[in-house]
Amino acid sequence: MVHSKGTETEPRVYGYARTACAVLTHFVCIVFTVLVAVLSRPGTSLFSWHPFLMTLAFFLFMTEAILLFSPHGSPIKRFSHKTKGRVHWVLQCLCVCCAALGLAAITYNKHLNGKPHFTSWHGLVGLVTVCVVGVQSLAAVPLIYQSLAKGWSLAKLKRYHAASGLVTYLLGSASLLLGLCSAWFTAAVREHTWYLSALCPALTAFVIMSQVTNAYMAKKRLQS
Repeated sequence: MVHSKGTETEPRVYGYARTACAVLTHFVCIVFTVLVAVLSRPGTSLFSWHPFLMTLAFFLFMTEAILLFSPHGSPIKRFSHKTKGRVHWVLQCLCVCCAALGLAAITYNKHLNGKPHFTSWHGLVGLVTVCVVGVQSLAAVPLIYQSLAKGWSLAKLKRYHAASGLVTYLLGSASLLLGLCSAWFTAAVREHTWYLSALCPALTAFVIMSQVTNAYMAKKRLQS
């Protein structure tokens, strides 16, 4: 009886834990984005747009775009998968636009100040991330307009999209973490605030990675 009870309650415990993690992730996305907005004060300088837009792109929009498909923490959980896909597409478009503008802002700012481009790990990883998210978004077009996917298995395309999306998200998280090590951010916050800030992209990366891998494993179990 004890074993039977344990097997019944265990999935509930896991479900509650994943729901709590998803809710915490939504909260962290908002708080961290607001923190960066307060620190950067977008509009006060050309540089100020860079951290703000990049945080919007890779921390808020991309995280929320993936969480839409979470069975435990989607804000539109009751909507159809097609609707979730459309909202995901809109959020990803916003992500790409903000990332491109953020890259343009820092590139032009360095040009005006006569500074070299992409000399730090943050700059190099950030450039790669922006390029990858652009390519990854274009590659997802056949999933929306399925007439373009002639000769391709939609199931395989979805798996490739999920895998490449996870890689892109982890690149974005790495770029954000490297940005927190910049002279601008370390000078703007105290030590304990820095550590709490560094936990934010680490936490969301763990939650997103868990969601994508669990969804993939669940599909493999259903197919076997």
